[in-house]
Amino acid sequence: MRLQGKRAIVTGGSQGIGLSIAEAYVREGADVCLIGRDAGKLETARQQLGAGSVETISADLATQAGIDKASAGIAGSGRPVDILVNNAGVAFLVPFDAVTQEQFHQSLSLNVTAMFFLTQRLLPAFAPAGASVINLSSYFAGKMIPKRPSSLYSLSKGAVNSLTKSLAFELGPRGIRVNAIAPGTVDTPMRRKSVDNLPESAKAELQAYVERSYPLGRIGRPDDLAGIAVYLASDEAAWTSGGIFPVDGGYTAG
Repeated sequence: MRLQGKRAIVTGGSQGIGLSIAEAYVREGADVCLIGRDAGKLETARQQLGAGSVETISADLATQAGIDKASAGIAGSGRPVDILVNNAGVAFLVPFDAVTQEQFHQSLSLNVTAMFFLTQRLLPAFAPAGASVINLSSYFAGKMIPKRPSSLYSLSKGAVNSLTKSLAFELGPRGIRVNAIAPGTVDTPMRRKSVDNLPESAKAELQAYVERSYPLGRIGRPDDLAGIAVYLASDEAAWTSGGIFPVDGGYTAG
């Protein structure tokens, strides 16, 4: 059990990638705290993972009040934080000329600002022997899909990559490792919601593109991200920091 006795915080942990990472952490012996907006989904996830090793905090990290609530709840237990997974995010895949100010601010607030300030607020709570911060980025930070508008999402995930690298330098002297996972397209509720809004012809075209463009012939599943998340959280990655790790079925290899 590679994470025995460690305490992990997973934002956006009630479903999708966050929940799969939390499941892997519990299997590896960690105690997990899930953060999300929907208290009902969090309770369902807690029961699924095993209530004894899982706690939850319902908070909207896109707001300052939510960041305050989450950080206070985490610190209030008195237990140090060994692992922070900044997974919460939103994707508005809309054409550049149709992006609204509300979408812009919501995207940056959850994808970037929450990651920045939650990590900052938890610095005093990180384990004195060092901690692992894992940010969720995306291949959209550097590679696009034809007819899949991503200006706003790509902007936010590019910021995640830059933040990851700069924090690796700035927090390294404290023994804190900072890395990012950059998934390809993963079959999550957020992705399905985005695809559901496309015309039927666009859905078919997107599926055909995936089949011919992904070397492994399929999009990802949430549990495809679990292995790298466990590694980066474990002592096996003690000299791994500042990396952006693509997990995308080979899509960005070419």
